[in-house]
Amino acid sequence: MDQPTTNHKSPITKYWKPLFAVFVWGLSFIATKNALNEVTPVVIVFVRQLLGISFLMFIAVKQKKSFAITWHDHKWVLLLGLIACFHLWIQVTGLQWTTASHTGWIIGITPVFMTILAMIFFKEKIVRHQTFGIFLSFAGLLLLVCKGDFSSLDFIKNEGDLLIIGSSVTWAVYSMVSKRATLNYSPLMTTLYLFTVVAIVLAPVTINQHNINALEHLSFSGWMSILFLGIFCSGAAYTLWAQSLAEMPASRVGAFLYIEPFVTFFGSWILLDEKITLITLLSGLVIIGGVVLVNRK
Repeated sequence: MDQPTTNHKSPITKYWKPLFAVFVWGLSFIATKNALNEVTPVVIVFVRQLLGISFLMFIAVKQKKSFAITWHDHKWVLLLGLIACFHLWIQVTGLQWTTASHTGWIIGITPVFMTILAMIFFKEKIVRHQTFGIFLSFAGLLLLVCKGDFSSLDFIKNEGDLLIIGSSVTWAVYSMVSKRATLNYSPLMTTLYLFTVVAIVLAPVTINQHNINALEHLSFSGWMSILFLGIFCSGAAYTLWAQSLAEMPASRVGAFLYIEPFVTFFGSWILLDEKITLITLLSGLVIIGGVVLVNRK
């Protein structure tokens, strides 16, 4: 009788790819915050896309991927690219007026918005504990934005947090559209084409003498932040995440995303000297607790 084959890969060998991706994405808000000290949001997004395109192009050529395109697929790519462009722009703009740690926790609520959109537009059913999870996540979000004082809650004054919430909603919209889109490209080529659309859309409003001068005078720290965002966050992390999804169940890979806000939270304390407060940590834990309940089927 044939013996079933077993996977002898150690946990480190098996899980380093998604772990690396979420660690890098957690630090991306910190790198963005640092780069914002010297250049505008649109410059950061544009140069990040160019670097990501270069990295993914190298991988695609090395793996001998087909660059064949069809109009049917590119209608979806164009739509997804436009959504991603708006998402990145409002996220980086919001980071001008809020902390990296707040951003990490707020972005963590995205699965809740995805569940709400699926319920409204696709009539997907949710169970009782998911409903409780939604309310719990929003309670944590309100606690985070008002810093524990609900009487001071004012989204007009908290414009940074409001924009980050908006970016969380737009990423939920992106995820819903992506789920319904019919694409015949590999994840690598889809990401490459999406980055290209974003770069093309932003080019007319980014390429000018003012922004070129800003890049020419960018400090070493600024360049390291942008290179990190482009090569590691948009290039390597997306590639490894796609590989992980092909190698493991999506639910197991997705569980690693719970780590990302903690990377941002402690990374912003160490690298940006952002003040850590008990209410911020408590709010984040409440948000993540709600998201865990929402993701449970």
